[in-house]
Amino acid sequence: MKIYLLTALLALTSLATAQDTAPAAPADAAPAQTDPATPDPATPVDEAPADTAPADTAPADEVPADTAPADEAPADTAPADDAAPADTAPADDTAPTDTAMPATDPSTVIATVNGTDYTLGEFDQAFALAVARSANAQGVPYSPEILGSFASFKPQFLDSFVRQQTVLQLAKGAGVSADEAEIDSQVAEGRAQFPSDEEFVTGLQGSGYADEAAYRTSLGDQALVAAYLKQISERFKFSDAIVASFYNLNKASFNRKAEACVKHILVPEEAEAQQIVKDLAAGGDFAAIATEKSKDPGSAEKGGDLGCLSPGETVPEFDKASFQGPLNVVQTVKTQFGYHVLVVTKRTEAGLTPLAEVDPKIREQLASEAAQKYLNARLARVETTLYADRLPAAPAPADPATDAAPADPAMEDAAPADPAADPATEEPAPDAPPAP
Repeated sequence: MKIYLLTALLALTSLATAQDTAPAAPADAAPAQTDPATPDPATPVDEAPADTAPADTAPADEVPADTAPADEAPADTAPADDAAPADTAPADDTAPTDTAMPATDPSTVIATVNGTDYTLGEFDQAFALAVARSANAQGVPYSPEILGSFASFKPQFLDSFVRQQTVLQLAKGAGVSADEAEIDSQVAEGRAQFPSDEEFVTGLQGSGYADEAAYRTSLGDQALVAAYLKQISERFKFSDAIVASFYNLNKASFNRKAEACVKHILVPEEAEAQQIVKDLAAGGDFAAIATEKSKDPGSAEKGGDLGCLSPGETVPEFDKASFQGPLNVVQTVKTQFGYHVLVVTKRTEAGLTPLAEVDPKIREQLASEAAQKYLNARLARVETTLYADRLPAAPAPADPATDAAPADPAMEDAAPADPAADPATEEPAPDAPPAP
């Protein structure tokens, strides 16, 4: 348990740090399947070299500091009504409370941003959600017990909370809006993972949401901030010379390994493989046949697609066919797993990725960095007041004897033994209820 809490704490601290450079998750990220019991099969994926470009090595003149209009985010714009509970304390409650007696009243003001007060109740909701995300990333549902274990870190999280609310204020004042239809779709997708509305609500609570309304509000806030950041990014344009300069300065980041993009159908018998080859020659649909007949569960549901592989990722026979066989021609290969009917759809040689291929990614990265710098400058001009002394005192630490790490070294990084709580291989999207 102790090791788990340490890991979750690191995740929470990373979240708080990340929010200083990336205020919100992308709005177009659909709710993730956060149930680690049903992760996507582990199949090779395409690693885009362009995504590896360093974030801080662009030429100094690439980010014009004054290119974004100053009227896009009025400094005194308050958040919309749905961002604050109805019991928010009066705006003039700005005097520090007695530090010896921290408040527990949820209406107590713990921060003021541009004259708008934020309450302890709002802060506690945001903190619970951050803790829940960390717990869910470990394959563990959120619970009050886990929340209590992080109580001493509330002062640290307060800075992140205030930054979140400040960015929301700027977004709401910039004239952008969230796509309500997309939010409806994400909520419906989350609900579809559960057999009943009651279980859906239970799943939401296990992810730190009080109810569906809280989940919807969080999705809306993320979409709003993402739209705002996109609006800023689109204002920054870069010449071909700047893009080429960035590319030349960071060529090492654009080196790529050889890759072969492959799809296959795995069957146990040679006769069945030969029949599939005949069916394909007669015009059969590869994806449909793979879905119906392939014994590889990881790729069958994807129409046989294995993505793009690097040399050595598969067994030697399959590897040879992938990197030495003909392109877009049906091949049959026998391996220890059975007979593979495969097609190599694309092959890329190792070496430096041409500028033309990574040009869009470079422009996107430079615009994102410029937007972040602009946003940081806007945030620095916003008047904020934090009342960390008003946060409730953390409870006494638990008995060390009951919070010791497991004796089995193999369990040090493991989540609880329940198979339904097995850690996911990928961090879930911030606002997704766990799958049933």
